Amino acid sequence: MADDLLSVDKLGKRFGGFVALDGIDLTVRAGERLGLIGPNGSGKSTLVNCLSGTLRNDSGTVRFDGNLLNGLAAHRRTRLGLARSFQLPKPFRSLTVVENLRVPLYYSVNARPGAPHLAEAAVGERCRELLRLVGLEAKADRQPQDLTQIEMRKLELARALAAEPKLLIADEAMAGLSNSEVDNILALLMRLGDRGIAVILIEHIMRAVISFSQRLVVLVAGRKIADGDPHAVVRDPEVVRAYLGE
Repeated sequence: MADDLLSVDKLGKRFGGFVALDGIDLTVRAGERLGLIGPNGSGKSTLVNCLSGTLRNDSGTVRFDGNLLNGLAAHRRTRLGLARSFQLPKPFRSLTVVENLRVPLYYSVNARPGAPHLAEAAVGERCRELLRLVGLEAKADRQPQDLTQIEMRKLELARALAAEPKLLIADEAMAGLSNSEVDNILALLMRLGDRGIAVILIEHIMRAVISFSQRLVVLVAGRKIADGDPHAVVRDPEVVRAYLGE
């Protein structure tokens, strides 16, 4: 549809004779909260890598905010407003927490064609805003190795948000966290929707996915088998059989 922020049409990816993605169709609207689930090996990571530009799809098309992304390098997709966080946080360990946020501001936001260039004062204010958003103000001058596990997750999300995305792909941002920590990250992701940022949440914690998602997509063996209301999707017999194991 014309108002879709992300539009994926018949996306395919092979590794030799192995079909990792088989004709995936997917749309995301501006500000939408989409959950993406599936068993291990279902193609979730391959799909994310094809969307973000880490991998090149073999067939089909990806359009984002009116731009055809096929063949576009990952950093150029980020500059268009498509960002991701990683399951295993990958901060620059030689930089402080706040310095980690300056990198995407300089190399994504300030490198965006036609966008106003942020002066040093504006970069500093944006960093402070992001640190307040994720609750890391008191850790601004600490090194990443001084952070707790949940603080590392928050820094990873803040680094993705520093690129000022229109769409954030959050890849298992809650893995290994306690129930209260999961709720903390959920609240943070919910606030992004209030700012008009669309979020694709890839997660194995079902209660988190259901409470977060306005729409739920299920992948199994490289195919999309369900797409719709989360409560209806998890009751779908094919989803129950393939994913929930019941």
